[in-house]
Amino acid sequence: MIEAMNDPKTWLFALFVALGSVPNSFANQQTLIIASFGFTTVQTTLLSCIPGVIGIFTISTGAQLAARLPNSRAYVGAAYFVPVWVGILLVYLLPWSDQVGLLAGIYLSTINSISMVLALSWVTSVTAGHTKRVVTNAVILSGYCIGNAAGPFMWKAQYKPRYHVPWAVIGGCCVICPILLLAIRAVLVKENRIREAEPIDDNKEYLIERITEDGKRVKVKVDKEFLDMTDRQNRDFRYVL
Repeated sequence: MIEAMNDPKTWLFALFVALGSVPNSFANQQTLIIASFGFTTVQTTLLSCIPGVIGIFTISTGAQLAARLPNSRAYVGAAYFVPVWVGILLVYLLPWSDQVGLLAGIYLSTINSISMVLALSWVTSVTAGHTKRVVTNAVILSGYCIGNAAGPFMWKAQYKPRYHVPWAVIGGCCVICPILLLAIRAVLVKENRIREAEPIDDNKEYLIERITEDGKRVKVKVDKEFLDMTDRQNRDFRYVL
């Protein structure tokens, strides 16, 4: 537990998840914002379905890219924030009468869903040890809850109809998040290089204590793979990128 709390990547992932969850509050305001553009109830309902289709498309394409391009999780996750920046600028700057442009901005701002998916799968791959993994997941879940709880407080009536303040906050989160992904990658690359430079000790034995059928305590040699070692304890562990 102490190792998980002292590991910088735990807090980098937690901060990413917290900031990445703040824009989730837009999903609750999406229908109201689209309706405020002057669309009917039926039109608003149909137009509100498109972000779901975009989410399916971006997650599938992003996962394929991350799988085919080696060591590219951070790069793929960061790249999907670029259209989000464009979308936020469109919503923030276009005149209220430009329905098509505002809709395009809203749709572009929902493209980064793959980044959260990649981050959550990534943290599992770079964390070893049962207890450490449980603690790390608890910290990240706390960050997710904090981000989702804080997000709705941005959407106040005083910011209607353009909601410039909420969009500015979302924009700030979407600038910091890709930086965090790249920072996590840099930390892991540095740690992998340190481990590659360390001498290999093939003669080291790993012993565990077992109790025989007659109640005696004996030490038995086991392979390292059967030990519940954390990623810091196991120097043969290499962080996936």
